[in-house]
Amino acid sequence: MQTVHGFIKRHQLIKNNSTIVVGVSGGPDSLALLHFLWNHRTHFGINVIAAHVDHMLRGEQSHDDYLAVAAFCDALGILLEAEKIDVNSYKKKEKLSTQVAARNARYAFFEDVMKKHHADYLALAHHGDDQVETMIMNQVRGSVGFGQAGIPFKRPFSEGMIIRPFLSITKDEIEHYCKEEKILPRYDESNESDSYTRNRFRKYVLPFLKKENPNVHLRMQTQSELLMADQQWLIKEAEEKLSDLLISKSRETVILAVEKFIHVPFPLQRRMITLILNYLYGQNAQDLSYVHIQQVLDLLNNKHPSGELFLPKGIYISRSYSCCSFSVHMLKEDHFSYEKELHIPGQCETPIGTIQVSLEEKLPTIKDEKSFFVCNYEDLTLPIIVRTRVPGDRMTLKGSPGSKKLKAIFIDQKVDKELRDVWPVVVDGNNNILWLPKLKLSSFAQTSQNTAKYVVFTFCNLNQ
Repeated sequence: MQTVHGFIKRHQLIKNNSTIVVGVSGGPDSLALLHFLWNHRTHFGINVIAAHVDHMLRGEQSHDDYLAVAAFCDALGILLEAEKIDVNSYKKKEKLSTQVAARNARYAFFEDVMKKHHADYLALAHHGDDQVETMIMNQVRGSVGFGQAGIPFKRPFSEGMIIRPFLSITKDEIEHYCKEEKILPRYDESNESDSYTRNRFRKYVLPFLKKENPNVHLRMQTQSELLMADQQWLIKEAEEKLSDLLISKSRETVILAVEKFIHVPFPLQRRMITLILNYLYGQNAQDLSYVHIQQVLDLLNNKHPSGELFLPKGIYISRSYSCCSFSVHMLKEDHFSYEKELHIPGQCETPIGTIQVSLEEKLPTIKDEKSFFVCNYEDLTLPIIVRTRVPGDRMTLKGSPGSKKLKAIFIDQKVDKELRDVWPVVVDGNNNILWLPKLKLSSFAQTSQNTAKYVVFTFCNLNQ
């Protein structure tokens, strides 16, 4: 384990007189890390505490993992903090994948343990093979920013730092250490399943890379550290530039000055967009990829002065001449279904913007067809209702024969799935669909001066 000692010293991962919480699953990696730090507690001048989470995902096996960790800690005299968390219930409540829900719950518990014991560090057992897998996976997935650099050896967490002392060694070295120290780890059978992307990289890609270069983990770790340093400097530059380009900023909306932005060097442009999206996405920032960043850059650098873009997880981006607004829609459960009467004149608030309606004697000049809808007052059956879509909704489109399903319209217009459930549908008293704001006009649309009264609908985005 001299390599680990050198890695800790080179990166100054551990300070004397500190308390370290070690995340322990019961597998070989985490037990080896716990054992290593405990054995060298005097050398490093540290206090070691173990933290274990039973995710309740594998029935009795999960409980057996806990018993094994408890027995291991008891034998060495290590303080153990453990907790059961019903990850399945948590993921349903928060609408997360199993892996993301388990990670969020686990890290929240680790943070609680750190605060309870005033710990300086959370030590995790990611190793060199994990680093190789992560960096290759992220490259294939098209990750941007820090994602390209893989797993950091140290980063801020809670009131201290996360450290990963084993990034300098391989899985085989850890297994050898367990054998030498007579450590009997638990094994999770799901780690062998091809259902998970990481497992496929571990089983089929990593062996090929190791055959080409047995020290590929060291080469990748060096690459990670170089990329991390470059990225930190570029992000700092991007943050300074971005502060000069922001017109306004709230928790849910960021408005950017387009003219200034397009004169910023391209590498900083990409990182500025990443900063904005990371801010709005919060914990969902891992869903970002190169494709998303490029879509935003194309919108901002386009010669056409206006346009809009829908990104996953409810991010809406709208460019209008000199400004570009980025907004996150709060898609809470109570937003998923609504039905509101729209009085003439009057207005109606929806999760994606405001619909206003007025009665006019003259046909108005339409500047933006997507944001306006005009029809003959005599053609309408009151009341006017603004609602969410319902199964079977069809719309007769202006200038087209027959009708079309709303689902097909949403797909054609590339509206994100989450936004489809909250998108306003304007209907009359007979449930005829009059208008899909920003998307399509119905056959009720009036464009000629041949009636006494016109009903004029206007849609304003959240930021207008």
